[in-house]
Amino acid sequence: MPLIQLLEVLVMVGILLWLVNRLIPMQASIKSILNGVVVVAVVLWLLNVFGLFHSLSRIHLGS
Repeated sequence: MPLIQLLEVLVMVGILLWLVNRLIPMQASIKSILNGVVVVAVVLWLLNVFGLFHSLSRIHLGS
């Protein structure tokens, strides 16, 4: 995926999240949960785009 396309997607997600936070009335706790879910989803998507998500499955903690 080209870098410009990646940046466009990130900007669109940011604008949509800002619009939801700004225009839809909801409790602050629900907004923070929504923001956290979106951030985790974007991080997982970025890991998948850069090919690091599959390498994370080989990491084992403990014995």
